[in-house]
Amino acid sequence: MIPKHVAIIMDGNGRWARMRGKERIYGHYEGTESVRVCCEFAVEAGVEYLSLFAFSEENWARPEDEVTGLMHLMARSMLNERPTFQKNNIRFVVIGNRSRLSEELNRDIDTAMEETSGNTGLTLIVFLSYSGRWDIEQAAGRFAAAGAPEGKFSTFLATADIPDPDLLIRTSGEKRISNFLLWQCAYTEFYFTNTLWPDFRKNEFRQALDDFASRQRRFGKTGDQI
Repeated sequence: MIPKHVAIIMDGNGRWARMRGKERIYGHYEGTESVRVCCEFAVEAGVEYLSLFAFSEENWARPEDEVTGLMHLMARSMLNERPTFQKNNIRFVVIGNRSRLSEELNRDIDTAMEETSGNTGLTLIVFLSYSGRWDIEQAAGRFAAAGAPEGKFSTFLATADIPDPDLLIRTSGEKRISNFLLWQCAYTEFYFTNTLWPDFRKNEFRQALDDFASRQRRFGKTGDQI
């Protein structure tokens, strides 16, 4: 059984760099290769949606030089990966509080999203300047402004057109979801690994999918009801 939607909290870049006597940003640059490999494997395995938690709203409190480096990395990756998205039929989506991003980065995001909007393969969702609480708060505001209409509250979330994650992976040994997809992960299966994100490649991804396939998802029901 292959999960339709896999979400990943990419953690451990800074620790990976420090273990090698490097600045934290070096780990983030190395982590981009793991992103590339995991996207390729997701396509190969038949995953339809791959969500990557790239930068949380809380991350804005990090040292200014690290934040600046991360934004530069995002912009560079956006430019470099656009041909790859087209070649592999990947639809690219960014979700988050984009009002905090630079005009240039927002322009690059819009271009990449528009260019790939017609692609029908893997949907790659990058969560940038995102927090689960922000998502719920903005959805509640929109829900109230609409006069609390009939229908699901989830249709007002930033992920309204995306199915909830079946599997959430977090690297680096931390066992929490850190304000990521709080509403959407109500029945998500969690997989925690000690592997640091720059070392998380195809074999590690496959192990997570194999573990998911061994589980029985009940969604509040008993085993006999499934």
